[in-house]
Amino acid sequence: GNGLLSDGTIIAVKQLSSRSKQGNREFVNEIGMISALQHPNLVKLYGCCTEGNQLLLVYEYMENNCLARALFVEQYRLSLDWPTRRKICLGIARGLAYLHEESAIRIVHRDIKASNILLDKDLSAKISDFGLAKLNDDDHTHISTRIAGTIGYMAPEYAMRGYLTDKADVYSFGVVALEIVSGKSNTSYRPKEDFVYLLDWACVLHERGNLLELVDPELGSDYSTEEALLMLNVALLCTNAAPTLRPKMTKVLSLLEGHIPLQPFLSDLSLAANSLSSSGQRRNFWQTLSDQSQSMTAAQASSSNTNESSSLDIAGSLRP
Repeated sequence: GNGLLSDGTIIAVKQLSSRSKQGNREFVNEIGMISALQHPNLVKLYGCCTEGNQLLLVYEYMENNCLARALFVEQYRLSLDWPTRRKICLGIARGLAYLHEESAIRIVHRDIKASNILLDKDLSAKISDFGLAKLNDDDHTHISTRIAGTIGYMAPEYAMRGYLTDKADVYSFGVVALEIVSGKSNTSYRPKEDFVYLLDWACVLHERGNLLELVDPELGSDYSTEEALLMLNVALLCTNAAPTLRPKMTKVLSLLEGHIPLQPFLSDLSLAANSLSSSGQRRNFWQTLSDQSQSMTAAQASSSNTNESSSLDIAGSLRP
């Protein structure tokens, strides 16, 4: 919900489930991490309340809700010009680069997706929902026994094997970048009957040399083809099936800002395309993720029945 501080500041209040110890763990986890993180592209935490059974977090209010609504929900869709889309993409990259490599505590977010990217009054991007965040212990790999995230944004090695590093966030960022350029949702857009996700179609267009077909038609010709191609190519680099071939977020940011050239990374991009080179391989890959999604849904339902709270989308109350 929303509220007002004594000085007139509008706030967003997020309530976590208090039905289980898991809810309390998530609450303490989120407070501890967010309070230590201060960055223009992270949602600011003002305070907390644990009175009675209430587990509440008080955040800054985001006037323009979330990126998913701005891009995908017809009645709330915003007219985002190319400079704004580029600014949003760069903002997400800066926030992730800070989480992974610049903050005092290194964090893997684990659930980067369009609905967890909030937009302020100036349409600047701020990363929200650290309920799933996992500490990044000096780049050591975490094998997670509790897979948490969103199918369609989850890196394949994490979705299928629980293999978690900061490269999982890099993958998710790549998916969101594709959505920003195209104006289409990765999980609900069906360009052709044979293709399951937007990313699937992007790989095909890359192979054909027609990546610009992905650009949102609402932009018309009013965008930089050079910047759009760069963002699309970087998105495909980030969604490489092999995590070791995905660049770090600081490098992603440097690429997007034009500080380092894309050319040296093009061989990795070719490897990314070849790793899922046939439509049959792609369909099999996405079907595996789909099966994983159904298993996760069943597990969440079972968890709910035993009063365990789900943390798959706990950013909703930060939005107007």
